[in-house]
Parts: sequence; C-alpha cells; structure tokens
Amino acid sequence: MTKKWIALLTAAATGLLFSAAAFAASGGAVQQAGNDLSDRASLQRGAALYMNYCSGCHSLKYLRYSRMAEDLGLTEEEVMQNLNFTGAKYGEQIHVALSPADAEKWYGKMPPDLSLISRVRGSDWLYTYLKSFYLDESRPLGWNNKLFPNVSMPNPLWELQGLQHAEFGEPDAAGERHPERLVVTSPGKVSAQEFDQVARDITNFLEYAGEPAALKRQALGIWVILFLVGLTFLAWLLKQEYWRDVH
Repeated sequence: MTKKWIALLTAAATGLLFSAAAFAASGGAVQQAGNDLSDRASLQRGAALYMNYCSGCHSLKYLRYSRMAEDLGLTEEEVMQNLNFTGAKYGEQIHVALSPADAEKWYGKMPPDLSLISRVRGSDWLYTYLKSFYLDESRPLGWNNKLFPNVSMPNPLWELQGLQHAEFGEPDAAGERHPERLVVTSPGKVSAQEFDQVARDITNFLEYAGEPAALKRQALGIWVILFLVGLTFLAWLLKQEYWRDVH
C-alpha cells in the first residue's frame, strides 16, 4: 500500500473519530425525522409554524417571500397576510424584526440565520432538537436541550408541546449528571403524536429553505432518467448498426 493511500485512510479514520466525539458531545442519538419534501401540505404547515414561532428571532435571508409562495403553492395575498410579520415587500428576503440591541440584551448575541441549518446539521438532528427542550432552572432562560446541552435559547414550541422535564442518570466520572429521559409533565395544546408532526413539518420546511431548487430537481429527476434510458437505447441501436457488417 502506498504512502498516499495510507495517508488518505488515516485522515478518514481521524475524521470518523472526531465526528463520533462531536456526536456524543451533542447529546447522543437522533430520531428519524421521516420528512418528505414532496409533501406540499407539510411544507405549508411548516412555513406557517416557522413564521409564527421561529421567525421572530431567526431569519431566512437566502429565501424570499415570493420564492416561498411559488414553491409552496401559496398566493401573494396568503403570504403577505399570514406569513409576513415584518412589513417586508413580497420580493424581499425573510428577515427578522428583532434588533441587534435587543438580541444582545436578551440572548447575548443575535440569533443565527437558519437558511442553511438543515444542510449543516441534517434533518434528523433538527427534528430531535425541536423535541429535546426541557425545563432547567439553572440556566439563564430556564431551558436546556438534551441534544444540544446549554443551548442559549428557550423552547419556542412549549405552548404546543407542554412543559418537559428531564430524568437524570447516575453521575459520570466527572461527577456530572446527564438527562437520560424527557417526560412531559404538563401537556400542551397538542398531543404527543401531533407535536411529532409539528416538529416534522418545521424540519421539512427548513430542509426546503436550505435548498429550494431541490423541489424542482426532484420533479425533473424522472425525466432525466427517462432521457438517459432513451439515449442508452439509441446508442445500443447505433452500435448494432455499426457492427452488423463486421460480424
């Protein structure tokens, strides 16, 4: 085996080790989101949920209201009346009304833009994150997250999910106790199954926001495959014609 291949394998193994360490530090296993970009109803619900519960702090600066309307089958009137809370124009990007000064005062910094969060974290991580908030009086905002320990934000969906508490395991070698199980102790406005769908719809919408062109690409995929099949068949016929005299 050459030195080049040894170096490549070593780098790959190192990357896997670092990934495993980061995964463990983030709070453990993630749940399967099971979201579907072809489910337009889910995308529409996710857009409404995101704009009502998340867009007050988190922008989507790479997505425009007009593009969202076109892709999700919404009219300009529906978007401007129900999904636009900042007074932005129809063709503008989705920004927040939260000022940097207020963000610094309440959160310590401006909340991040979430346009590409699904491409950075993955849909399963987002889905699990939305379901993993629990009350923690030791934290400044009174909330923590099992998947993302010491997160600097409250649970934006607590009214829907309810109040969730953590059941902790035995102390580790460093004397720290980590949440092993989350239990809803005070039900919210929706059932556990309905909240799973809420988290799935928001995850679905954020996956769309991360790459709006994916919807059209998937729709065109079948036609591209059919074209390649037809081209392959024509190439085979051409080969048969060229080699007929040789045989």
